[in-house]
Order: sequence, then C-alpha cells, then structure tokens
Amino acid sequence: MKAVGASLPRYDGIDHVTARSRFVDDFSLPGMLWAKAFRSPVASARIVRLDTTRAEAMPGVHAVITHADVPNNVVGHQEVWGIAPDEPLLAEHEVRFVGQLIAVVAAETEAEALDAVQAIELELEERIPFLDVRNAWDAGQPQVTPDGNVFFYYPDQPQRQIRKGNVSEAFAAADVIVEGVYRPGAIEQAPAEPAAALAIPEPNGRVTIHSTSQALYYSMDITARHLRMPMGMLKFVGGTVGGGFGGKIDTKTEPITAVLALKTQRPVKWRHTREEEMLCSTTRAAWHVEIADAVTHDGWILGRKTLTLHDAGAYMMTSAYACSKHAFHLAGAYSIPAVAFNTFVVMTNHVPTAAMRGFGVTSASFAVETHMNRIAQVIGMDPWELRLKNANRVGDSSPSRVVYGNPSTVSTLLAAAEAADVELPPDERAMTNAKRSGALLPAHLVEQQREPVTHPLVWRDNHPALEGGV
Repeated sequence: MKAVGASLPRYDGIDHVTARSRFVDDFSLPGMLWAKAFRSPVASARIVRLDTTRAEAMPGVHAVITHADVPNNVVGHQEVWGIAPDEPLLAEHEVRFVGQLIAVVAAETEAEALDAVQAIELELEERIPFLDVRNAWDAGQPQVTPDGNVFFYYPDQPQRQIRKGNVSEAFAAADVIVEGVYRPGAIEQAPAEPAAALAIPEPNGRVTIHSTSQALYYSMDITARHLRMPMGMLKFVGGTVGGGFGGKIDTKTEPITAVLALKTQRPVKWRHTREEEMLCSTTRAAWHVEIADAVTHDGWILGRKTLTLHDAGAYMMTSAYACSKHAFHLAGAYSIPAVAFNTFVVMTNHVPTAAMRGFGVTSASFAVETHMNRIAQVIGMDPWELRLKNANRVGDSSPSRVVYGNPSTVSTLLAAAEAADVELPPDERAMTNAKRSGALLPAHLVEQQREPVTHPLVWRDNHPALEGGV
C-alpha cells in the first residue's frame, strides 16, 4: 500500500537508459552455435527439390534442419478455439509467402552459417500468387489452400456476422445513405529488439530457452507441441523484451533453436536480422472495410451495414479471433439500433498476420471514425456534434446487446475537444453519459434502452464481499 499514489521509479528504468539492460542477444555461452535461415524467394510455389548436402559439408556447420527434423511440424495457434492447425514450422511441400522458412543452419559463426545457407539447393515450381482479398470470390483465382481462399467458421458459415434490429426498416426511413470504403494497410510492429532465442540442451534431456517472447507460457506451449515434449521438459527464461506490441507471440525462434540444440547437443542462438523482422515476421493485417449508414438530416444514425475482408496472409494464425473482435466493434463508440455486420477471413500469399496492439479493433475504429467524418460532411453537421449525439450512454446497448453501465464516450470526446482547443457550444460541453432523455432519446433509440445491471464483482467499499474494507 505504500506504493499507492506514490511516484516510484521503474525497477528497470536506469538500466534501460544507461544501456545496462541485458537482452537475449546479449547472452552467449561457450560452444554456442549460430543459426541462420534459408527462406522462400517467391510468394507461391511447389517445392520440387530441396538438397542440403553441400551445406551440411561446409566448414563449421553442425546441423541443417528441414521439416523432417521437427517432431511435430504443423502446430496451430488457435486450436483451443477449434481452428485446425495449418502452418508448418518449416515448409514441407510448398511455400505460400516470400520469406517462408524452409531450412535452418547451425554453425560455429554467423558467417559460416550464412555461407551454408547460400549452399542449399532449391528447385521450385512457381505459381501465380493470390494477393488481393477483393478477388476472393472471382472465378479462376489462384487458390492459397486446398479449401479455397475464404475461411469457414462453420461448414456452412464463411463469415463472422452480427445482427441487431431491423436494418431494412432503418434504411427505408433514412434521409440519406452515406457509404464509404476504407483500407487500413498492414503494419509491421518494428520492435527495437528483433525476435531472438537461445536454446541450451541440458544433460537430463530438458531444454532451457532464453526467449524474447511477450507471452512466455504461450510460446512454451507452442514449442512443446512442436517438440512433442511435456512442458515440464522445457524451461523458458524471459526477461527484458525490447518491444513486442503483439508481434512477439510469433513463436518461431524458440522451437527452431530447440530442435537444433537437441540435434547438435550444443547451445544455439538465432536472432532475426532487421530485414527478416520487417519482411518475414507477422504483421497487423490489412483490411478492406465497406460501410453504409442510414442517416437522418439532423444527424441520427438509424442503421449500419458493413462488409469487411481481413487479409489473413498465408496461414490462419490468429485471424479468426481478430475478425471476431473486429465484428463486435463495427458500431464504434456510437449507439446504432439496427446493424448487419459481415466479416470474412481471406487467405492470401502475403506474410501471415497476427497480433499487434488491439488488432481487429483498431481497423474497425479507423474505418468508423473516418466514416463519421464523411457523414458529417455529407449532411453538413459539425463532426463533434454528430459524435456527441450518437455517443453511447448509460442504458444503450451494443451490437451484441451488451447494456452499457458506464460508457466513457462522451467524457472522452469532451477531453479530446479540449486537448485540440475546440470550442464546443455550452449545451455540448454540458453533456454527460447519463441515460438518454428528451432530445437525446429519439424514437429510434427508445426500444433499445435497457436498465444496466451492476456486475456482482464491481469494486465498492460497501460491497458485501468487502465488508470491513480492505
């Protein structure tokens, strides 16, 4: 309790600013080998021949691993949600994106490992890649997977969808229909420290792995499944992470170095180059978002229809989860009583996409807020007034019918206006998130009003579970 309300220095702050913090790449051990990757030079191809013989005979080389060396090469990142595993750790019969891992060398020095990588022989039967999510339903397009380019959540359901209210009636009652298309692009997390791991084989058969992972137990689970080892046989050592932002749940360096360490019985370190980090690691996905809103002349949003295409890249990773989050947020911070949202996962021959700070939600927010500005321009209304009228208030309900108990939209908008030196009219400055009434409760919002239910675990000094205080 002494720390509550006090200004305390970060435990690692001084070490960070004086460059004394130790990262995974700062560790080295006697006898440590260096790993370097052999990657696909093309976006889509069948592997005709892969020959590592020359590389294995190069000076300083102790091992060259391919898919045949990985006990369980294909592990899914969403199996807990019923999504079948699809991504090989090392490519087997085909490659689906530029930079896909095919083989990895372990040698005495980085230079010797790089020389060996250059000696690997690869023959490919190149294919035309599929790169534009908008063409996913067009006939004659290249197929990324045997099941096509559109992921099915269920056998008869290719989209994550949300329905609320009567959308047809809302659009029939509108004074104007405002449409827009928004395409937030892929973004690399670009951490200061690229992905790295140091694997050490122990005499008792266990493996110690120093990892840059931002989700240590998640990466331990993925690695254990690749190795077909109990998690108790692995010791993961975390520590200083030089930036993660979501991207450092992408578990590649840990199982690769572990396989090499077990094969060579030597410590093995692998650190992505900056080029690998930018070109081959997972990114925040690119999206295609279409929005159509039913709007009145005085700025009420009666209904919304959306179509979203999510570029998953070559493998599923966390895309199904991202699309679920995305669909839940397509109303933004605004009360819209009638919605029809359809969100699709589309496979392409781009690098696989995964986590990056609010992935799925940020794409929805970008599209929604840009569209709000478009609505304001079309109907000739101040964009602050438009947002404040439609902002979520106590008793409003979300597209998935969650009743808001204490939404922060109004207070956030007022704080943003103040920070931007925007002078709002007195009636707007006086707005709160209180239940709608009067002019703020138009006919189209009456039926969706509900009484918020206080969560039984809400933090209150007088809560029965906290009798006597803390």
